[in-house]
Amino acid sequence: MAINAVVEHSVSIRLACRSLGISESCYHYNAKLSGENALVADWLLRLTYANKQWGFGLCFLYLRNMKGLRWNHKRVYRIYRELELNLRIKRDKPEALIVPVAINQVWSMDFMSDSLIDGRTLRTFNAIDDYNREGLAIDVDLSIPSLRVIRSLEQVIEWRGKPAAIRCDNGPEHLSGELVTWANKHKITILYIQPGKPTQNAYVERFNRTVRHEWLNMYVFDSVEQAQELATDWLWKYNNERPNMAIGGIPPKQLLKAA
Repeated sequence: MAINAVVEHSVSIRLACRSLGISESCYHYNAKLSGENALVADWLLRLTYANKQWGFGLCFLYLRNMKGLRWNHKRVYRIYRELELNLRIKRDKPEALIVPVAINQVWSMDFMSDSLIDGRTLRTFNAIDDYNREGLAIDVDLSIPSLRVIRSLEQVIEWRGKPAAIRCDNGPEHLSGELVTWANKHKITILYIQPGKPTQNAYVERFNRTVRHEWLNMYVFDSVEQAQELATDWLWKYNNERPNMAIGGIPPKQLLKAA
């Protein structure tokens, strides 16, 4: 891509590399051992360009588990380093939680905030299944009251089935009488975490960080409808294609099929 920009549009190498978010070393990289090294480099460049927050681990697992490319780990990493693609992203380890042994034992839910281009606050309601870290919902709107939360959960239950318990914080939407009444009616236990202890909801907190890095921070949203469409597309990719380190480097849907 950078080479095309230089050749076809007569832009400088520095400008082409800066525009595409790669180093000049990537532009000048020349595989020395075989043509297959060039293929490895091409895959790494495409993956890191399309997924700017992915480090080596996610790239390697995607190539191995999703594309069936059995290249040696050390070889791929050497090329990754030569291309200067290293992403030094500090990742905090979540507080250890009991891992469910089947789907629908425990879900986790939480909210996030961002903004539209006109400055209005954007809210998201996120829900996951703790068993395989599958994203069950990302609902987007200007505000998400408790009745909207109930509606979102009921929509998920229609295709997923009912959870035995849902873990959440002590926010007003979660403490509302409507949600508590709904949960009691459906015999769903609400597991409230302690105030000021977000690590007690570590699975969805980790999911939120991924949402922030790989979706929210990547776009400027013109409307709620646009944000919802992008969220839906990203969630499908997260569940079906993105390797998840917490479950052995495979996507959540792949673990679900294996179970």
